[in-house]
Amino acid sequence: MLIAISINVEAVEGKNFNNFATQYFEKMVATQMPNATEQDLDDYLALLKDDVGHSYLPWVIDDGRYPDGKKTMKKGMEYYLGSHTQFKAKLLNVFTFNNSAVAIRYKKWLYAVHPDNKQPIEYEKTIMEILELEDGKIAVIRKYHE
Repeated sequence: MLIAISINVEAVEGKNFNNFATQYFEKMVATQMPNATEQDLDDYLALLKDDVGHSYLPWVIDDGRYPDGKKTMKKGMEYYLGSHTQFKAKLLNVFTFNNSAVAIRYKKWLYAVHPDNKQPIEYEKTIMEILELEDGKIAVIRKYHE
């Protein structure tokens, strides 16, 4: 069970990093649930800068920031929206780095059907995300898994 914490994104500038990290995690998890909606995507993406960079090693190594970064992320997320038939996640740790970054470490388990080949996917992984902050929003996401 997740408990929603509602804070203003500007709270990051006020050094409330743990709450921001929890809010980010909860909004990200909402996008992965079987009943996720486009509104869930928009709520998550509201935490990001328009030119957000995103890497997910070893698959996506380009973490460059492009003017349409958020728009490109949304398009990718919409493609997989609703493909998870089961999803669980648990926030394990939050780490803060001065005023410019937050890291979260979490465990996730999912069962899904791939939208292209209709093959089942099931896995459990521990993930770490480094969230680089700028002007109260996430500028770069660097994602790593075990």
